[in-house]
Amino acid sequence: MRDPRHDILFEPVKIGPLTAKNRFYQVPHCNGGGYRDPSAVAEMRRVKSEGGWGVIFTEQVEIHHSSEITPFIELRLWEEKDMPSFVKMAEAIHSHGALAGIELAYPGVNGPNLYSREVPMAPVNMPILTFTSDPVQARAMDKQDIRNLRNWHRQAYRRAKRAGFDILCLYGAHGFGVIQHFLSPRINQRTDEYGGSLKNRARLLKELVEDARDEVGDTCAIAVRLSLDEMAGPDGFTNAELRDLVAMHAELPDVWDFAHGTWEACSGTSRFKEEAAQEELIRGLKQLTPRPVVGVGRFTSPDQMVRQVKQGLVDFIGAARPSIADPHLPKKIDEGRTEDIRECIGCNICVTGDMTMGLSRCTQNSSFMEEWRKGWHPERMRKAAPPKKVLVVGSGPAGLSAAHRLGLRGYEVALAEARKELGGRVTLESRLPGLSAWARVRDYRIGQIGKMTNVEVYRDSHLTADDVLGFGAQHVCLATGATWRRDGVARFHLRPVPVANGVRVLTPDDIMAGAEIKGHVLVYDDDHYYMGGVMTEALLKAGCTVSLVTPSVKVSEWATNTLEQGFIQQRLLMAGVDVRVTRALMSVGPGEAVIACTYTGREERVACDAVLMVTARLPVDGLQQSLLAVTEQWMDNGIETVAAIGDAEAPSSAIAWSTYAGHRYAEELDEPERGDALPFRREIAELLT
Repeated sequence: MRDPRHDILFEPVKIGPLTAKNRFYQVPHCNGGGYRDPSAVAEMRRVKSEGGWGVIFTEQVEIHHSSEITPFIELRLWEEKDMPSFVKMAEAIHSHGALAGIELAYPGVNGPNLYSREVPMAPVNMPILTFTSDPVQARAMDKQDIRNLRNWHRQAYRRAKRAGFDILCLYGAHGFGVIQHFLSPRINQRTDEYGGSLKNRARLLKELVEDARDEVGDTCAIAVRLSLDEMAGPDGFTNAELRDLVAMHAELPDVWDFAHGTWEACSGTSRFKEEAAQEELIRGLKQLTPRPVVGVGRFTSPDQMVRQVKQGLVDFIGAARPSIADPHLPKKIDEGRTEDIRECIGCNICVTGDMTMGLSRCTQNSSFMEEWRKGWHPERMRKAAPPKKVLVVGSGPAGLSAAHRLGLRGYEVALAEARKELGGRVTLESRLPGLSAWARVRDYRIGQIGKMTNVEVYRDSHLTADDVLGFGAQHVCLATGATWRRDGVARFHLRPVPVANGVRVLTPDDIMAGAEIKGHVLVYDDDHYYMGGVMTEALLKAGCTVSLVTPSVKVSEWATNTLEQGFIQQRLLMAGVDVRVTRALMSVGPGEAVIACTYTGREERVACDAVLMVTARLPVDGLQQSLLAVTEQWMDNGIETVAAIGDAEAPSSAIAWSTYAGHRYAEELDEPERGDALPFRREIAELLT
């Protein structure tokens, strides 16, 4: 059972009038569902309660229509009509003994009010600070506005208590809440009793907490979530000022929840932030207050968690992304099954669901946000009836995911890999600069498959159509992957870019295969996710000089959705890379390439010894085409279905699309045809007259 070294993680901890059953504290996190998909977000949280978390929070909950963050889809507790979904969430969280927390937010400077069309309010007159630079300004709050704000919070406290929540958290972190805006000397330039000194800037926080105590008494605990450092230099709310604040109001809340200053810094990808990256900023804060302290740091190792507690850094192990990757993480540690933990890889695909206003997904846990919609569970699958034999060709993320989940269902599975190494693109990409954590996608699935007697793995097995026909499987799953194009075709160019004979043109596949390259390389990135930047870093490491050319207005543009675009561009510029944005590759000749401004068409020449195309990819579908050519032989050989999945069906830059495809194949293999029916459940808004 449980390793005695981890016993400390399962000690009960007091939070004001309540007691958490252990130290596992799922901090608030977005999920893309919000007010649109209330049953989906409730069931997602129920699965975490089943997984053993001591405390489980909602995402940020907008308390009033005068401050909302459309287009982003979070929760709303604006009026009584919102209550039923919150009651359902609290009940789901309580289902296995977790404390239910609600994060109450008034976005203030971050609320453009594009839906409510109310005039935003902030400590002072200033533009709204949003991801999309909305043409909106906030007006300065007067004393009546502050009184109204306190009253709106009181209403939210009452509703949250009636809905069944145990912990009420006031959100003032990541730059997203009015509390942080008042605390920040950079934003708060008021000259009244709410501005100036730290005591004055903290006045609103103190009043809001005191109001909460008046409303809920000793029935609920009060938490405050604050930034460790605003990351704005000496003009901002610094880590030193935070320490002064905690010392000044040591017993104000029942629990202090600390996160880094910006969302990008707090939830940085593994490429830029290690586990426990906030340790130095949080060190010593616990000694300033008798209240318990929550800290985050993408914790996946129970030994690291134990160290955080024993060294007096935190009382609670705060986790968002690790709780998404493995909702049953606490339970697995409790049962001594640490090798079964589905470790977060820090890719931030989960964040993209919120940023794109779609549902969040997870590279490691394909059931995330599908628990209610599709009935998927991260640990359990319905048994196959009857179990048949499945041949999975290819051991990349899609193939491994399919084999793993098919094995859980009880199918007899054969996994055939043409190479000696398993993992496909995951193995290759995890060797690139900053991507080593991505090997966890492969390692977890190989580890789980290794325990299954009904899954056989065949390495060095390059299969032909005849091999497949003669294998004796009823179902054939083709997860043969994809290759990068070297002709420049992607989003800007839908036809090949002219390339002179003899010019060296490479792709990421060449670099990952160990191709030697020297001199000046032009990297043309029309993919816009991580690969262009990573390839550039790999070339720099090999001693090359690099020019990075992209038709986009910024490097790795889509990585804005994973909170790492700024880090990527900063790193490349600091490394001396010649970055050319809003430029398209027009032709490649001996010793140079012609690029053109995407707005004016004005051309310029860039000297280079080679060009590396990071553009689109093509499915490796030779085996599929060979099998389709002999469909009349399928039945005679017992084959019922042949399906291509993941990159072999439609390549994606994101590995999460492949793991999802493998999981979905396994879940739906023996389901009846749906026709035009939706493959998931959804909720429809009530029509009012």
